[in-house]
Amino acid sequence: MPKNRNTFSSLAAWRRRALSRAVHRGWRWVQESGAVTAEHPGGLRFGRIGAGTRLAFPQGTVFGEQWIELGAHCVIGEQVTLTAGLMPGLDLGPESILTLGDGVVLGRGSHVVADTKVAIGSDTYCGPYVYITSTNHSYDDPHEPVGRQWPRMEPVAIGPGCWIGTGAVILPGATLGRNVVVAAGAVVRGEVPDHAVVAGAPARVVRSWDAEKGWQPPLRTPAPVPIPSGVTPKQLLSLAEPDESSGPSGG
Repeated sequence: MPKNRNTFSSLAAWRRRALSRAVHRGWRWVQESGAVTAEHPGGLRFGRIGAGTRLAFPQGTVFGEQWIELGAHCVIGEQVTLTAGLMPGLDLGPESILTLGDGVVLGRGSHVVADTKVAIGSDTYCGPYVYITSTNHSYDDPHEPVGRQWPRMEPVAIGPGCWIGTGAVILPGATLGRNVVVAAGAVVRGEVPDHAVVAGAPARVVRSWDAEKGWQPPLRTPAPVPIPSGVTPKQLLSLAEPDESSGPSGG
């Protein structure tokens, strides 16, 4: 009898392993088939989608894509929301509302909500769950629910080469210069100059570059290691995102 139990147990374990492999192979096939590229746009009809750009599957909410332009070699992570206009089905005119330059990376779960113009410069990298919006609720009338008051809209411009950390929020009217670093969880409004590091809510400049003195306050970190040649934005994005397969401990 013990021998039979061992046989049944081994058979059940083999079946579980086989089923797990099949599920993972099937999911990889779904991810590959559901990804959006210029060659395989699926049901999405963007105003432009550049060569080498890829929207991972599953996508988040996407509408108004006729007014969305995506540059070349962009990496859009899973569950990223890209919207132009307050709601689907609106005629937003002849010009694009949301534009991404070449090589932009949007991490998993990020939102870019463009009810008026939002421009993200080339080679800007966003970590997971970044929120960029050109719209904010108004609360002028204390007697009316905030959600029923007409929102305010202001354009957003993010310069090239920026790094926007996990969970950061870029508010309407924000203008970020070139190579700006936004710390994780920061809430950014107003103008941020080139080569600045901002942190906090609301965000403020905590470090900036001076042509004569270098970074002020001086950097306390080791000298940077150059990125090896051939490393793609997609590979860098995977380093910035948590490895969910390893569990909470990371082991």
